[in-house]
Amino acid sequence: MTYPIFQITVIEGDGIGVEVTASTFEVIAAAMDMAGGFGLERDEINAGARYFARHGKDIVAGGEARAGEADAIFLGAIGMPDIRHDDGTEISPHLRLRERYQLYAGIRPVKAYPNLPQRLADPRASNIDLIVLRESTEGLFYSAAVHNRSQVIDDVEVRDILKISRSTTEKLHDFAFRLATKRKSHGKRGCVTCVDKANVFRSMAFFRKIFDERAKHFPEIEKAYCYVDAQALNLVRQPWEADVLVMENMFGDILSDLVGGLVGGMGMAACAEIGDHNGLFQPAHGSAPDIVGKDVANPLAAILSGALMLEYLFDRSGVQAPLTAARLIEDAVQKGFEQNRLRPAEFGGDMGTRAITSEMVQLVHESK
Repeated sequence: MTYPIFQITVIEGDGIGVEVTASTFEVIAAAMDMAGGFGLERDEINAGARYFARHGKDIVAGGEARAGEADAIFLGAIGMPDIRHDDGTEISPHLRLRERYQLYAGIRPVKAYPNLPQRLADPRASNIDLIVLRESTEGLFYSAAVHNRSQVIDDVEVRDILKISRSTTEKLHDFAFRLATKRKSHGKRGCVTCVDKANVFRSMAFFRKIFDERAKHFPEIEKAYCYVDAQALNLVRQPWEADVLVMENMFGDILSDLVGGLVGGMGMAACAEIGDHNGLFQPAHGSAPDIVGKDVANPLAAILSGALMLEYLFDRSGVQAPLTAARLIEDAVQKGFEQNRLRPAEFGGDMGTRAITSEMVQLVHESK
């Protein structure tokens, strides 16, 4: 019997990226065994700060084009603190991938799990389950150093441009409302909040204007507004009220880390970056070179990003098996924390990378 084989570009990158990528595909393999009905074929591409230090370029020749030919891209982590460009900026080939393939929808799921550190005393914090939807190609990151768009005036001034375009913003807001529609069908609130600074910046007023225009196409979904500074406050005061928060690139970069800290830390921070034709999946944490090889990195952010990748393959292909595998992984994480079988060292537990990976494989095998 034949079944579909999906092509996956894999960029392990730097630091613990190598370790958590290996963990992710070990767990995915277990989920594939249980779900059946599809296969994955990996194309390994060298990229990152280590590659830059050896070869003087941040990705192997032809790597960007090859990545775009795959059904999905999985990235472990990019960057090392002691390897930078002459201007002090980090090695960032993944930012070019975002731009090249217009991966405008940056999805950052934030969920509280049992037996993880609860940073807020209010018991309602155990109900945190939200999405930070970060536009990933424009905003202030339009001027990211890797794109060479900043206006540098000698050694006295630098000007960075914040870009908000109608075409990208319409697609982003439509994505947000469709995401809220899907969540509402699973019992979530079904509300999209436009997070901006429309009272100060014309670009943000434009962002909100387009939000209102697109909201009319989704009358069944509640809409709300919040200035970014007030949203930061609300994410500490009452994050359990949030559902889907849609925002500019830099705002999303900051707020996703803030709210990630409320549910444990970056070791749980999964990420998907999706465009019209491509998707990139990665843990939102860094390369953590200080813990490389010590078997203490928490691979769950990467593993949950792998589940997002499998769901994306279902969305694009209509093949049910990848979605089944994704749900097996997500259910295994939930069960693992409920039963106190997942105890990451990141949170003071006694389980490192290999132990968590092994336990996840066992949980997946028990899940169906």
